[in-house]
Amino acid sequence: MPRTLPSPQNISTGLLIGLVGAGSSFAVVVQGLIGAGATQSQAASGLMALCLAQGVMAIIASLSLKMPISTAWSTPGAALLATGAAVQGGFEAAVGAFLLSALLVVLAGLFKPLTRIVSAIPMALANAMLAGILMGLCLAPVKAIPDHPVEALLIIAVWAVTLRIKRVLAVPLAMVVTIGLIAWTADSSDLATLSLFTMPELVTPSFTWSAAVGIALPLFIVTMASQNIPGIAVLAVNGYHPNGGKLFSLAGLFSLIAAPFGGHAVNLAAITAAMGAGEEADPDPQRRYLGTTVSGIFYLIFGVFAGAATVFITLVPPILIQAVAGLALIGPLAGAITGATNDPETREAAMITFLVTVSGVTFFQIGGAFWGLIAGGAFLALMRYRRGQVT
Repeated sequence: MPRTLPSPQNISTGLLIGLVGAGSSFAVVVQGLIGAGATQSQAASGLMALCLAQGVMAIIASLSLKMPISTAWSTPGAALLATGAAVQGGFEAAVGAFLLSALLVVLAGLFKPLTRIVSAIPMALANAMLAGILMGLCLAPVKAIPDHPVEALLIIAVWAVTLRIKRVLAVPLAMVVTIGLIAWTADSSDLATLSLFTMPELVTPSFTWSAAVGIALPLFIVTMASQNIPGIAVLAVNGYHPNGGKLFSLAGLFSLIAAPFGGHAVNLAAITAAMGAGEEADPDPQRRYLGTTVSGIFYLIFGVFAGAATVFITLVPPILIQAVAGLALIGPLAGAITGATNDPETREAAMITFLVTVSGVTFFQIGGAFWGLIAGGAFLALMRYRRGQVT
């Protein structure tokens, strides 16, 4: 009878997935939720909801399918919130957009034509939009140096040296250094106010046209194109072929559950999926699901203490937290830029998408990510139309 209890290797893999998944980007999530209008307590509630939702999803999906299903929050989606203009209607309107985006993910899983529509968006334009979303935060490490030279350079140095030695630990260690700086410089009375446990806070959603188009639609696109679809691809590369539609719908369902408490999106992991599905997780492919199950348990534990983590990082100048977030997103930014500019035929359209998105321009209360995709798509259609006319 095969062993069903996780081995030490499964446990270490699960803990590493949890550490990288949560530690490398939770600052991005907090900044994104606050950027969308959340109060400190609402941001803590949102972070907790995301952790609990993705933890339960990882456990259920891994155990039921006997496959290493890694889950995550939408880091590109959080970056979209952090760099976008304040939404009309406040955080209540943002939560309404979260619900709409989650519903679209559910529908994409249930109805294959909708998945095909998302897949039909040229990857060069999707990558360019993602690059434009990430660019603002990736500039933060440089912008932090003039105002906080010692702290910023120390964080960057730890990240760079660790990246040379052990890539997956670079951002978590940079975050540890940042936490150390907070503890060193914070007033003891501020630290005394920290509460270990997080209280959920229900947000009554409101639905506005500007939030639907400016947040829900771009959030849906980047979550599907940058997380869910690549997550399925990583599993396939490693020999696992789950029903993608069912997993999309499951992710959308957990996003629906997390949204009223401030969580923006739960999805399949793209980066940590490779950690859970590869040989380093377990020599036996049939036992690798135990590692992702352990990662789900880690997310549940982190969710309980999400409030303390949220309050703790608000004690440091925001630019330093943004700097750590920017360091975490340099790799995804490089990948997005490469994907956007790889094909000469779509390069100009992709750059238009990137420039409009990164400009942050807002029309009709709708942010630059949507208009970037529209501008790039229109230019690409024009170029293909002219080419067809000539031929």
